[in-house]
Amino acid sequence: MITSLSIPSPSQGVWYLGPVPIRGYALAIILGIVVAIWIAEKRWVARGGKDGEVSDLAIWAVPFGLVGGRIYHVMTDHALYFGEGKHPIEALYVWRGGLGIWGAIALGALGVVIGARRKGIRLLPVLDAMAPSVLVAQALGRWGNWFNQELFGKPTDLPWGLEIAPENRPLGYEQYSTFHPTFLYEFLWDLGAFGFVVWADRRFRLGHGRVMALYVMAYTVGRGWIEMLRIDDVELKDVGGLRFNVWTSIVLFVAAAVYFVVSSRRRPGREEQVYVGRPDETVASVETSN
Repeated sequence: MITSLSIPSPSQGVWYLGPVPIRGYALAIILGIVVAIWIAEKRWVARGGKDGEVSDLAIWAVPFGLVGGRIYHVMTDHALYFGEGKHPIEALYVWRGGLGIWGAIALGALGVVIGARRKGIRLLPVLDAMAPSVLVAQALGRWGNWFNQELFGKPTDLPWGLEIAPENRPLGYEQYSTFHPTFLYEFLWDLGAFGFVVWADRRFRLGHGRVMALYVMAYTVGRGWIEMLRIDDVELKDVGGLRFNVWTSIVLFVAAAVYFVVSSRRRPGREEQVYVGRPDETVASVETSN
């Protein structure tokens, strides 16, 4: 039942400028990328890097991340695109939604590795500078699900229930009108996690990849419980009683926590240099000014 306080969904997610479609999903992704690069650039300069270098790395990371996100989605939901009555070409239709965050992070990080090596940048410092900004990109990107009326949660009559059009309700849920707005939950969680990770980095001067590890831990905790609310029909929805993405969150949280603890013991503090094979005058000036 729709209440006066429920959250409406957009009546459309695509607008046209002549023959050119403008998709809300794409706008959310693009906005997230732009804001993330801006934040990461400022953090990188504060760490001793040069302005503009994160933008250079993004030239590698963004396309790699988009490809990785799509590959992960297609691999874990290949029945949507392959088999009798399916159209494999639709696996390329990114604008319809379907970017797996784990694939995006994995190949996006590979893009950063390639770009960093080409520019003589130490990998762990730049990953630590960029990691919190990824949370902001993920937060803003989730609004693409709102435009597409997808990936929402179980039915609810809470005041912030999300209105979903009948044609977008999963089989078995046609009688329900409002659902948990998981896009909004993840948006708020990611912004809160961003604030926490940035605070922890400043308070404890984290280094050697520990900001990246903290990002993984903060994100996976939220993704785990939010994933449990979702009712979208995924191929791997029951793996030992849990959705595959919940298991992925658990495994990655444990791996990141172990890395954080071991790294803290073996290499406490923060790197003094952020470049490979050359004195870092910028870091020295930053440390002196502090």
